[in-house]
Amino acid sequence: MLPKAAEPTLITGRLILRPFRASDLQPYAAMNADPDVMRYLGGPISRAETERQMILANQTWSKSRLGKIAIAHQTDGAFLGMCGLSFEHWYPDDLELGWRLAPQYWGKGFATEAAFAWLDYGYATLKAHRIISITDVPNQRSIAVMERIGMIFDHAKTLDADGDIFDVVIYRHDRPAENQRT
Repeated sequence: MLPKAAEPTLITGRLILRPFRASDLQPYAAMNADPDVMRYLGGPISRAETERQMILANQTWSKSRLGKIAIAHQTDGAFLGMCGLSFEHWYPDDLELGWRLAPQYWGKGFATEAAFAWLDYGYATLKAHRIISITDVPNQRSIAVMERIGMIFDHAKTLDADGDIFDVVIYRHDRPAENQRT
């Protein structure tokens, strides 16, 4: 079971980025069961797997201040999806920025807004030198977010996730000069 929620972690103009709450399970599980949402993420996952991921994300956040945690709307507290920074096994030396939103929140700038907050956090708090983002080649929505936040194409690669072979693009964002916005 999820622990009681902590105070907000990051706040943007419209969003609260925070650890998962028990009340997030239903909308997050519905989002993770949606084939359109999960098209480039290996396919839909179960409610049990969603809960496992939420618990792991909160534990990782609690221990290391990393992880892909919940995105909620400031005005009504609605759960929109998740976003955050993590280390992935394919690129263990690089922080990876990732996001996932429910379809009704696509195209409203929420992923971009959350991603900017995480870039700022990665550089200011974690002192990262660069942050990458990885997506399947056909995922034009994620590529558009990457480009909107100032990431540039780094390289393409074929990855293997337990026998599931897929082609990805890796974008990067290098630590900005001290007086520039990330």
